[in-house]
Amino acid sequence: MIKYLLFCWYVILFLSCCEEERPGYATRELIFPDYRNVTIPVDIAPLSFYVNLPEVNENVQVLLCTRTKQLNRRGKEVRFSSLEWRELVTSDSVMNVYIQKKTDHLWNCVDSFKIYISSDPIDPYLSYRLIEPGYEVWGNMGIYQRCLANYEEDAIFENSRVKEICVNCHATNQGNPEEYIFHQRPKPAGTILVKDGVVSKLNTDYSEKIKTLVYPSWHSSGKYIAFSVNKTVQAVHSQHRNRIEVMDLHSDIVILDVQKNILLTSSLLSSADAYETFPCFSSDGKKLYFCSAPAISLPDSFNYVRYHLCSLDVDLEKGTLGSKIDTVIRVDTLNASISFPKISPSGRFMLYTRHAYGNFSIWHRDADLCMFDLHNQREVDTSILNSEETESYHSWSSEGHWIVFSSRRMTGLFTCLYLAHIDSSGHAGKPFLLPQKRSDSYFFQYKSYNVPEFMKGPVCTSEKDLEAVMER
Repeated sequence: MIKYLLFCWYVILFLSCCEEERPGYATRELIFPDYRNVTIPVDIAPLSFYVNLPEVNENVQVLLCTRTKQLNRRGKEVRFSSLEWRELVTSDSVMNVYIQKKTDHLWNCVDSFKIYISSDPIDPYLSYRLIEPGYEVWGNMGIYQRCLANYEEDAIFENSRVKEICVNCHATNQGNPEEYIFHQRPKPAGTILVKDGVVSKLNTDYSEKIKTLVYPSWHSSGKYIAFSVNKTVQAVHSQHRNRIEVMDLHSDIVILDVQKNILLTSSLLSSADAYETFPCFSSDGKKLYFCSAPAISLPDSFNYVRYHLCSLDVDLEKGTLGSKIDTVIRVDTLNASISFPKISPSGRFMLYTRHAYGNFSIWHRDADLCMFDLHNQREVDTSILNSEETESYHSWSSEGHWIVFSSRRMTGLFTCLYLAHIDSSGHAGKPFLLPQKRSDSYFFQYKSYNVPEFMKGPVCTSEKDLEAVMER
């Protein structure tokens, strides 16, 4: 049913754009994707794009120039081979792009812009889930990996291999492709752990209260993983700016000792008077950040739940948790709520999602990315990252100079992935859409990108090995 509705949506999109030369380009932007004045890593795949001019292909050309190299493309669909793109981006730190059209046998420049090329390293792979944007049920889905230097995408695991399961909440240990986890739901439920090439399935039925683990964060030692434990319900709005509400009727945080498969708990992380969720270990492993909101009556007061950003000191080698919760960002004066805290590898910047209320920001149109400088105790301007639609889940590259995040800015329905440069002072560059071989690929993609994570290399565990453990 979902596929049928999505097919109808694409038919409508095609017909609504029938006056354009190609479907999907009913946009006021001169080029799609919008790569004007973005900062890119030197190791990114070629930036294919389309020039949105009414002229025929023969009367459109694009020049890309550095001080020592030049490429010329005739026509509206602009593509490059890996070799010529590599030669271009390694020749200089700035690329000048000129869009030209032919009028009366003369070439006239209609627009020009720059592409900035950074030598700051970026992790070579992304992992993400691809899922149809439904609310109640799921169809085919999977967790995939993408090489950023080219367009190659491979499945880490597709749910078609095990009947009627959902795979979600994947996470690596600091981008290590040999240490990662993901959950499978509903039955046979469990958490799949891959560590040092060994695949295992954790029995997460720890107690009457703790039967499933949800949002994860790896400790840098690889010996511990913090999880939230959530009792979640959802409702679909009949009249509201947001399509759906997801609420936690109850949520706590626990820390799993991976080797012993036992939980470390604290009353400070499992208070009956608060909802604790979205754990995030600091880079040095000495603090656990998390979101916490005072417990109120739900679901009737759903739009009054607001989560603060908090932290707790931890010493996991000694098995001790702190005795006092610190509130890092109070949202009382912000009239907002915080979700998805992610700390930079340097430990200085906390990237998070801010929205009006609640914690499930992926369906909140007002959700924006924000950043807090933990060293100087001040907010950092991130307005360049945001749009009028949802910006939500995000992660850092291991060197701390690049982020990836999900956004619905293209259609308001599907989430796509955007990358952005972050300099040493926390200044963000203009985000750019994850490059594809064809510039129109996203208009024929009926799945949303979900939970993007950087990885330092490819996952090599076979689907067959994962499947064998998941069916137990």
